[in-house]
Amino acid sequence: MKKETLWQEAIEPLITEDIPKHLEVDTLIIGGGIAGISTLYELKKKNETIVLIDQDQIGMGSTARTTGKLCYMQELCYHKLEKIFNFDTARLYLEASIDAIKQVKHHILTNQISCDYEEVDAYVFTNDETEIPEFEKEEAFYEKVNLSYQREEQIPLDTPVKYALKTSNQAVFHPLKYLSALAKLSLEQGKKIYQNVRAQTITKIGEHYQVTTDKGTILAKRVIVCTHYPFFIHPGFIPFRTHIENSFITTTNTNENYHFQAITSNKPTDSFRFHYDDKNYFLYAGESSKNSNHFDYEKRLEELQQKLYLDFKVTPDYIWYTHDVMSNDSLPLIGPINHKNPNLMIATGFNKWGMTNGVLAGMILSDLIEGKENKYAKLVSPSRKINMEKIKNFFIDGYTSTKSIIKAKFIKDQPFYQDNVKITYEDGIRIGIYKDEQGNLHKVKNVCPHMKCNLIFNYIDNTWDCPCHGSKFDIDGNVLKGPSVYSIKLKKNKKE
Repeated sequence: MKKETLWQEAIEPLITEDIPKHLEVDTLIIGGGIAGISTLYELKKKNETIVLIDQDQIGMGSTARTTGKLCYMQELCYHKLEKIFNFDTARLYLEASIDAIKQVKHHILTNQISCDYEEVDAYVFTNDETEIPEFEKEEAFYEKVNLSYQREEQIPLDTPVKYALKTSNQAVFHPLKYLSALAKLSLEQGKKIYQNVRAQTITKIGEHYQVTTDKGTILAKRVIVCTHYPFFIHPGFIPFRTHIENSFITTTNTNENYHFQAITSNKPTDSFRFHYDDKNYFLYAGESSKNSNHFDYEKRLEELQQKLYLDFKVTPDYIWYTHDVMSNDSLPLIGPINHKNPNLMIATGFNKWGMTNGVLAGMILSDLIEGKENKYAKLVSPSRKINMEKIKNFFIDGYTSTKSIIKAKFIKDQPFYQDNVKITYEDGIRIGIYKDEQGNLHKVKNVCPHMKCNLIFNYIDNTWDCPCHGSKFDIDGNVLKGPSVYSIKLKKNKKE
């Protein structure tokens, strides 16, 4: 079983030049996933220097770890948005999601992009009778907006269903093939992409922003942070407006190739789709959970594999782990971070719909930069008004982070830790020790530089993971995934 993603195998690395030590640009985009590359491609400003940097190879972060769905039927979100906000807000978000899917199709047809794009039906379903009233509320919203749908008693897979809703004109695709094509087109347009450049700080200097990276500095008139989770805390205070959910995604070779996508309404969610490349693949995502709830990744993976075999009689060929940034009012956060910083923009909080909302982010951010009106900008603005749901979830998200901090801090040696992992103190510093198969000791600081949460060892990836906001470090302390931008290295590792 491969502990990597299906999407990465078909992609050749994009060859780009090294970044100069000092650079001045008009627009700097930080993050080369679906949101960052979409924004880069959509920008049409002439006579401006437009640059994108990524801490790794482009697309190899969160975009490479998705199921590759493009979907406006996002579980049962619309009647909930109607309750949180109002009918017009819910209707507008539906329109935004539909337009994002249309935008992908437009780019594919215009540029003849080969990315296994396929329009499919989508289902949301449940096998729990207590969920049926929620489905009926969603149906009522569909009726009010004249959205075409069907009520079903089953889905194409042989799985128990009590209630299902089906809609059409949604899609699946190979996210990295699509992203790579847009990146190459952007380079042809004269824009710049620099890879393996990690942004570390952003400082406002007059009307400009200075971005310090591990390769030098960049001075920019405007900065767009599309790093899945912003690496700074202030301004914006995103850790208090979101929480992290994680899940496993498995891929299995199959002789079948159904043309649909589906997701359950209940928690933890189960999500399905099929993909055809040179073979048929069945993609299944499950075991979704708040980061703070389940630290034992191996146990969760074992439970997922058992469920996969019991329900579908398959054993996965690929498996990977993904994070979703969940906003506290169920809408993404796209646009200027606040009114005082109109030229510092973010794209995050995509909930479980990263591909659709990432494309939407590119549409909105490019319009804002070019001074064009975008009817969805106010809808997803990070400065949108506070309501009671946001206030309630602000405390819930705060509790979630606090719970993670406490569980990681006061239970040093987690019950699932084996003899090769230990938490201790040396010279007043809390450290994590991992002993590899050769008996070498790998010692690191056991504190995440982002917000000082203590780290948990992940036996699936052999990494130290932050249970609060999803940062990830290898056994020698190198940062693999943000929001942290700094390592947890000690001065040296010793052999036993």
